[in-house]
Amino acid sequence: MSRSATAARSPASLAGRQPAYYEHARSYDRDTGVFQPYRRAVVEALPLQPGQVVLDVGCGTGLCCGLLREKVGPGGTVIGIEESPEMAAVAREYIDREGWRNVTVVQSPAEEARLEGSADAALFCAVHDILQSPGALRNVMASVRPGGRVAAGGGKWAAPFLIAVNSMIRALHAPYVRDFSGFDRPWRYLERLVEDVRVDELAFGAGYVMTGRTPA
Repeated sequence: MSRSATAARSPASLAGRQPAYYEHARSYDRDTGVFQPYRRAVVEALPLQPGQVVLDVGCGTGLCCGLLREKVGPGGTVIGIEESPEMAAVAREYIDREGWRNVTVVQSPAEEARLEGSADAALFCAVHDILQSPGALRNVMASVRPGGRVAAGGGKWAAPFLIAVNSMIRALHAPYVRDFSGFDRPWRYLERLVEDVRVDELAFGAGYVMTGRTPA
């Protein structure tokens, strides 16, 4: 996949964004630092080989980019897709500081991102709203080669009787989630596009890691 991947920005798509993704983009890394071990767990669940191309869907400020680059090495490519211009700007600054020439960011809604070539894998880390958009998933997955690997992870509702836990989950995720629809099974649309699906729950059911592969 070409590092020159481009995207057309849709002003309408910016409506209804969470303040965490524009007003607080500069503090996002600090504000969500507690989730970094979970990000690492999702990345670790994605089988990657040196030299491969991986999509980081909803890459935010690039907190998974370095983890992915460690797996694909300097000969591989990491392509982030990020709707928020503010978050994408922070990610690009981070990439420039690190001198990662094989990491790039496409600033676009996932539904509209135009990606050249074929990727070997896709990561969906803490991107509940994207996972609830069948159009976004179809667009991204169209760029993943047959047999490509997929990993997704983030928060979810715990068992219904864990009322206090679910109240805490809502409070933690509310700044970053537009709509909690599907939060009991966030992978419900993605699993229709892949096979060999495996889902592991984390943190007493408050989180999950799902893996699969595109049909060969």
